[in-house]
Amino acid sequence: MKATQELHDLGQSLWLDNITRDLLDSGALKRYIDELSVTGLTSNPTIFEHAISGSESYDAEISRLQSGGLSGEELFFELALQDLTRAADLFASVHDRTAGNDGFVSLELSPLLAYDAAGSLTAAARLHKKANRSNLFIKIPGTREGNGAIEAAIAAGISINVTLLFSRQQYLESADAYMRGLERRIDAGLSPDIRSVASVFVSRWDGATIGRVPERLRDTLGIAIGKQIYKAYRDTLDSDRWQRLASFGARPQKLLFASTGTKDPKASDVLYISGLAAPNTINTMPEKTLLAFADHGQLTGTLPRDGGDCEAVLEDFRKAGLDLEQLAAELQASGAKSFDESWRSLLSAIESRGSRLTLASRPISPAAGSPSEPSSQPESGRK
Repeated sequence: MKATQELHDLGQSLWLDNITRDLLDSGALKRYIDELSVTGLTSNPTIFEHAISGSESYDAEISRLQSGGLSGEELFFELALQDLTRAADLFASVHDRTAGNDGFVSLELSPLLAYDAAGSLTAAARLHKKANRSNLFIKIPGTREGNGAIEAAIAAGISINVTLLFSRQQYLESADAYMRGLERRIDAGLSPDIRSVASVFVSRWDGATIGRVPERLRDTLGIAIGKQIYKAYRDTLDSDRWQRLASFGARPQKLLFASTGTKDPKASDVLYISGLAAPNTINTMPEKTLLAFADHGQLTGTLPRDGGDCEAVLEDFRKAGLDLEQLAAELQASGAKSFDESWRSLLSAIESRGSRLTLASRPISPAAGSPSEPSSQPESGRK
């Protein structure tokens, strides 16, 4: 049995952290669903930047949309929704079979809205309606401003993937926003069955601390943070507040482990898959990591309910001079900034590719006096 199947049977969902038109057109995504137990998919601005700038598969559609008057963000979201609705339809049977518990794809809002609650809500509502898929999440960062948009979006019935979470405190604040949104729905006499996931970024912790801590602590912080947040997740689900919401029909906001591609070449390429196995959670992994886990991954146990040794490990990092709360804030801010940069590069790539396509489609006028040019001699003078 493949390790991916074992992880699926354990109860953890395997999602692919990638989307390209080539992945869809080649049938590769369908094969991952059929052969590697993939049950969902996530995307972000960096993924789309690489997909669109690195392939000619989007050229014809970029040209068509431009001729229809679209450009910039509007053109990008048309391309993104075409890919993601196709992917959502591939996962529709999973979504139906699990009663809406799995089989989702995710679309991120413009990163420029990360600190704009009102703008995020407006954009989320528009894209959610345009996609018209029950298994599509809108991604909103779990910033302070983002949490206000998350609450309002959940209250409006929009399924949300809360992204860019790095710490227990950031997770708890996003979970609180989710529950406030559900409570508003209950107070309004509406169903609280609105799905959400909370995406915790893992590997960036270790990338940020290489060379700053003793060698014995290398590549241990990300998993320790994951364990700590997993305990907070389980505590949240056991709380009286959540039990009340569940009694009205609410479903848990699932914990999702993101940024699970190994950054350190000295570490195992499946470090954050084997080390973060837990039922009723999700691990979204890059294509390379998914294939590596299918090839040589092994399950070595599951996350402990009580967080295991996480607090002792985190204390070792504090003794090494790290302010973990400050680093979490820095990681969230730098993550938002990197998505801003990818977003601008993405729009620039679409614009430049569109300009080249426009130039290439224009007829070339023959040079004056060339053999193909009709004679300018008066009709009466021709022989």
